[in-house]
Order: sequence, then C-alpha cells, then structure tokens
Amino acid sequence: MIEYESYSYDDTAQIAAEFADTLNGGEFIAMYGDLGAGKTAFVQGLAKALGITQHVTSPTFTIVNEYEGRLPLYHFDVYRIADPDEMYEIGYEDYLDAGGVCIVEWAELIEELFPEDYIKISILKDDEKGFDYRHIILEGKEL
Repeated sequence: MIEYESYSYDDTAQIAAEFADTLNGGEFIAMYGDLGAGKTAFVQGLAKALGITQHVTSPTFTIVNEYEGRLPLYHFDVYRIADPDEMYEIGYEDYLDAGGVCIVEWAELIEELFPEDYIKISILKDDEKGFDYRHIILEGKEL
C-alpha cells in the first residue's frame, strides 16, 4: 500500500503521473471516492503522463472513453450502471483483454467483475485539512 497527501489538482495529477510510470499495460484500476473527490482529476494526470493529448472527461453518459498514448487507456464511469451485467453489453471483456489500462470510476458498483489482480485507488476528502486536501491510497499488485 502507498499513501499520498494532495493539497491541489496539480498534486493529484503529479501523484497520478508517478503512478503512470509503473504501468505496462493490462492493469485494471478500481477507483473509489465520493462525488467531487478527484477521481477524474487523477485520471487526467494519468492520461497526460501516458502521453495522451486529448481532453479527458468522465464518461458518465457514454460509460467508457478510449484514449491512445504510450498505452491505450480505457476510462470507465459506471455510475449509471444499474446491473453489473450491463458491462458485457459494452464489450467490457474485450477491454480487459486489449492490453491497455482499464480505469473505473465508481468501481464499487461492479466489484464482482474485477479481475483477481486489480489495483485499488481510494481518494478521500478531509475538509478539516482544507477544501482541496485529498488522501490518496493505492493498493494491490506490487505496490
């Protein structure tokens, strides 16, 4: 487990960039955090570090956005998934087997579909430490 403290969007992006350097493709990353915790900010920093030049937004209505960089990035937002089986309708298994990095916001909604060796990222707010403060915890595969 690795823990970080972030006091700004830039801090979160830098933490994500350092994490991106450890990725080789084939990773499944489950993101946990309340609304506004900084999950998308983390993904934006990760994408930039992977050499992705496109504007990265949360795919709330499309469920998944695909980006090409040093590694393909498949960014899921499953907030609107009513049943985990809906993931199969969008080709979820194909993304897992594609050799890129799959990162899922609101991952708790599809936990039964995780591969065994997933990486968990929790982003927690603590308003007592400041409005922009985040405690970021990375757990899983060789961290």
